[in-house]
Amino acid sequence: MKKCLLVLLNGLLVTFISPTFAADNDPNLFLIKARQGEMEVRGYSAAPLFEMAKGKMPYDAELAGKLANNLKVLLQLDIGGAWAAGTGKDKYPGKTHALPEIWSTYPKVAEHGKTYKEAVNELAAVAGTGLEPLREKIGALGKSCKGCHDDFREKE
Repeated sequence: MKKCLLVLLNGLLVTFISPTFAADNDPNLFLIKARQGEMEVRGYSAAPLFEMAKGKMPYDAELAGKLANNLKVLLQLDIGGAWAAGTGKDKYPGKTHALPEIWSTYPKVAEHGKTYKEAVNELAAVAGTGLEPLREKIGALGKSCKGCHDDFREKE
């Protein structure tokens, strides 16, 4: 199942990103689009979980479990290469919100990644077991996302 999802996600990334890459002919734009695509997939899975936790969407145990496990599967993707130095907003304004500090403070961003991974794993373990367990763990996910975005993403 997980392999199938990974193949599907990779296929989606290639399908939607390849035309952009070919048209722009700049490999760094391809990298930017790849990481933005991965973030979009994260958002697809995380947003309904936040909505359920806030009571803005009815809690659905089966869906919550699937969405949290989607986030867990995404942790297996190795897209570190999409975060190449020189692909920040300083060099690509209007194309990315990534601040150049992400590359000059590497240990700090790695800590954010570790915190995010822990939050996802803890959430995936309980998301489908009830609304209260989801609510207890979703905050850590939100904080991990916010922490990295606060430090390494341009404010919109």
